[in-house]
Amino acid sequence: MSLSIAVTLDLATCFALRHQVFVVEQDVPVEEEQDALDASATHLLAVLDGAPVGTARIVFKDGTAKIGRVCVLQSARGTGLGAKLIEAAVETARQQPGIAKAKLGAQLHAIGFYEKLGFTAFGPVYDDAGIDHRDMVRDFT
Repeated sequence: MSLSIAVTLDLATCFALRHQVFVVEQDVPVEEEQDALDASATHLLAVLDGAPVGTARIVFKDGTAKIGRVCVLQSARGTGLGAKLIEAAVETARQQPGIAKAKLGAQLHAIGFYEKLGFTAFGPVYDDAGIDHRDMVRDFT
């Protein structure tokens, strides 16, 4: 098994993965899945045995790295790849000057997953594209 997770400029592949997970599986409206932030975001791509299987994006703003659009194809879930993808996003964020924390909006079922990776939930539950979420943060100090 060969896994690589790296910053990528291959947005078409990232968008295809996101479409499969968010639009096809989770019924997120296609017009909400991509947004203007994609153009300035840092994108990560996870490749397992030569096939793209996961992605995430990071938007840097005001000392915070906002990790989002995190997805793993169904065939690669339960393998630990999701945790490795988040850790790669956190490490990428840590390397940026002036970034002191990572933030993300977690689907409620995934809060425990992110807590195991050092994130803490805060604030109320909110709807994002028809799915309940809660904000989470991980300080780098």
